Amino acid sequence: MKNSKNKKNNKVVYVAMSADLLHPGHLNIINKAQKLGRVVVGLLTDRAIASYKRVPLMTYEQRKTLIENVKGVDAVIPQITLDYTMNLRRLKPDYVVHGDDWKTGVQKETRDRVVQVLKEWGGKLVEPKYTTGMSSTKLIEAISHIGITPEKRMRMIRRLFDAKYLVRFLEVHSGLAGKIVEKTKIIKDGQNHEFDGMWLSSLTDSAAKGKTDTGIVDFTSRLNTINEIFDVTTKPLIMDGDNGGSIEHFESMVKRLERLGVSGVIIEDKTGLKRNSLYGTDVVQDQDSIENFSAKISAGKRAQVTDDFIIVARIESLILKKGLKDALVRAKAYISAGADGIMIHSKEKEPSEILAFCGEYQKFTDKVPLVAVPTTYSSMTEEEMIKAGVRMVIYANHLLRSSYPAMVKTATSILENKRCLESEEFCIPIAELLDLNS
Repeated sequence: MKNSKNKKNNKVVYVAMSADLLHPGHLNIINKAQKLGRVVVGLLTDRAIASYKRVPLMTYEQRKTLIENVKGVDAVIPQITLDYTMNLRRLKPDYVVHGDDWKTGVQKETRDRVVQVLKEWGGKLVEPKYTTGMSSTKLIEAISHIGITPEKRMRMIRRLFDAKYLVRFLEVHSGLAGKIVEKTKIIKDGQNHEFDGMWLSSLTDSAAKGKTDTGIVDFTSRLNTINEIFDVTTKPLIMDGDNGGSIEHFESMVKRLERLGVSGVIIEDKTGLKRNSLYGTDVVQDQDSIENFSAKISAGKRAQVTDDFIIVARIESLILKKGLKDALVRAKAYISAGADGIMIHSKEKEPSEILAFCGEYQKFTDKVPLVAVPTTYSSMTEEEMIKAGVRMVIYANHLLRSSYPAMVKTATSILENKRCLESEEFCIPIAELLDLNS
C-alpha cells in the first residue's frame, strides 16, 4: 500500500466500486473512507460488472489506473464477483464504506451478506448519505446518446467474450429494431438483463425489404442498413455474411465492415446460389470443401487491419445431413485456418445433435467461442447453453417475425371496421412513438 495521509491509523477500510465513470459521488465515498484509515478499493472486474449490468466503457486496467491516482486511495485490488465475501475474508477490514443507496433494490442482498461477513471479526459498515443526482448508469446512458466511435464499438465483442459466460445477441433489420435491442432491459432475480449486441441477418434484412433470401439484396444495400442502425445505437453488431462470396470479395467485405465498426461476420461453408439453411435437404445446397473454405477464412484474417474484428465459421454439416464427425473435422480445420469462433447450425426441433457436437467440441485442445442459433430448437435455455459450452447465443429472426403478424392484424382490423379505432389496441400510443425517436 502507498502511504496514507492518516499514517498513524492502521485501520483497513474497504471500498468496492465499478468506477466506469468517476464522479463526485465516488470521491465523496473515498474522502469519508480515508478519514477512517487506509483505503483499499476493491475494483470490480469487467466480468463482475457484466454479471449485473452492461460491460463497462473502460477496461479494468484503464479503471485501475484512474482509481490508483485518486487522492486518498492506498491500494486497488480486483473484486472478481459482485459479492464482497472473498475479498472481505482475505483482508478482514475494520470498515466497509458504501453509500446508503443499497439498503433496498437490486443490491440489498449484497449489503446483507457484507453485514453478516463483517460480524465474523467485528468489522463495521459505514454508509454515508448517497450523493443525489449522481449515477454512473444514468451518466453512461447520457453518453450513449452522443454515440460511439467505430473502434470502440468493434472491439466490444472481444471484451464481451472475456467478461461474460454467455453473450446474447438479437436480430435487427432497421434503426427501430436496433433501438429496441439498445434499450430493452429487465430486472430479474435482482440482476439487470439486456441484450449484448445485434445480429444483422440476411434473411430478415431481405424480408424487411420485401425480397427473397437468395442474395438478391446486394452488399451495398446491407451496408446502408448497418449505417441506419449505427446512427441510433452503441452496441456491437455482427453481420450474416452468407458464404462470403469469392475469396477476393470476402477480403473486400472484411475491410469494409471493419471500417464501419462492425464487430464481426459469420460466413457459412456453402457454395452456389444462396438458399436459406432452414430448407435443409429439401432444396439443393452444396457444402464447400474444407480446403476452399479454410482458405477463405485465412484470407479474411489477413485482410483485417485490427485484431478486434472477428470471423466466425458457420458449419452446415448437420443441416445437410453430413453427420457429427464431418462437423467436428471441419471445426478443427476452420480453427486452424484462423476462425475466431465456430457456429454450429441445426434445423432439428430438439437440441440433441447440437448438444452432441458441443460435448465433443469441449474435448478439443484448441477451442474458440462456440455460437448457437436456437431458431428451431427454441426450447433450449441459456443455462443449458452455458453448461454445454456455448459462448454466444443469437436470436436470429425474432423481431421481424413478431412484427409481421402484428402489422397484418392491424391492417386487417382497419379493413374489417372501416376505421382505425379498433386497431389502436395493437399500436403503441403516438406519444410513445414520438418519444422513442426523439
